[in-house]
Amino acid sequence: MKTKTETFIRDLGDGLILRRASVEDADALATMNSIMHSDDGPEKPNERIGAWTRDLIAKPHPTLAVNDFTIVEESATGRIVSTLCLIPQTWTYEGVEFGVGRPELVSTLPEFRKRGLVRIQMDEVHKWGEERGHLVQIITGIPYFYRQFGYDMALNLAGRRYGFEPHVPALKSGETEKYVLRPACEADIDFILSVYEANEKLYAISCKRTPENIRYEMSGQSPDNINHFDMVMIEDAGGKPLGFFQHATELWFGGLYCVYFGLEKGVSWLDVSPAVARYLWKKGGEYAERDTQTRSAFGFSLGEWHPVYEAMDDKLPSARKPYAYYIRVPDLPAFLNHVKLALEKRLADSVAAGHTGELKLSFYREGLKLVFERGRITSVEPMKVASGTETDASFPDLTFLHLVFGHRSLDELRHAFTDCYFENNTARVLLNALFPKRLSDVYSVY
Repeated sequence: MKTKTETFIRDLGDGLILRRASVEDADALATMNSIMHSDDGPEKPNERIGAWTRDLIAKPHPTLAVNDFTIVEESATGRIVSTLCLIPQTWTYEGVEFGVGRPELVSTLPEFRKRGLVRIQMDEVHKWGEERGHLVQIITGIPYFYRQFGYDMALNLAGRRYGFEPHVPALKSGETEKYVLRPACEADIDFILSVYEANEKLYAISCKRTPENIRYEMSGQSPDNINHFDMVMIEDAGGKPLGFFQHATELWFGGLYCVYFGLEKGVSWLDVSPAVARYLWKKGGEYAERDTQTRSAFGFSLGEWHPVYEAMDDKLPSARKPYAYYIRVPDLPAFLNHVKLALEKRLADSVAAGHTGELKLSFYREGLKLVFERGRITSVEPMKVASGTETDASFPDLTFLHLVFGHRSLDELRHAFTDCYFENNTARVLLNALFPKRLSDVYSVY
């Protein structure tokens, strides 16, 4: 076990130091985060947030180590006054893997705010990301705040469809459920992973999972961890596995929601989905009784689009649009070079197949130049943009990230931002070919 001296990073002045966490900090960090992240005020700590914090520090995690937490400590008292953590993971871009760092559990005691302590810690974990080869950072959080640190809300997060009691698919008189829904176990891991990987091909952006990730989600987290979701297998009457889903372990917005749902190729969403809906309604009723709440809905929190939405369109009449991940790409040329095989494939499937030429993009202060040779991207380089610089298209601030991650189309960006535009038809064709709108629902690592 490392001592506080061994975890020391630097002295911040004003009686504060920056250090990494150790296992000894588990209870103090859990308590702090449960209070600071409570929606009901400090008098009613969110114990489920506390359990998540404690799990990350005190239990083996597939990607995070205890010293991936930063702590700002008051030297005189040893009190933790600010903290956050970095959860490493691997995502894919049309199948191309890239490293991602996820800052989370960001909190500062009220009396220590407005001192730049979060910025200091964000700078530190961004440095860790560079050392580890992370090409992207992502974070979920309150509106605007993380824009201060180079992030933009450029990728869909959650979004849901839901129904109410009259919409629960009813079995016919005398009919019995033809699918068996049971808790997943260790023996199911390989099947779950294969279904997950096949279903993720629906999306441009995805989070890679390993057997260790599945095992941790299944049995490594505490049951009261806010990010623990029960994993349920779907089998036919003969015991053949057909798919799986995960659901919350408490009611959200008066209903029980499925947070992941995947079926093996060739299995009918139209046939299986009603059984899952009935399960959610029944299990939601059990949670409502357990927690003395009212169950009024069931639903699927699976992004803006998912096959179950089509299969059960008439049973899911209500919808909530997605929120967004904050995205930071510290070196955009490096990222685009890394995923250029995916970009070249998109180009090859477009009307610009085999294109030779340049595409110069302005971000108003900086820019980017892509060079194409017979359909191959031979160069992606930063470029300076000044008065008189000839460019093919312009994107203010970080709006280009929306295009890169398929969050918005070129036309949607032009509609929202008057100073986002293209100068010529070739640029329009290339941008639409390279960066089409592709809705993703990234199920990230917690």
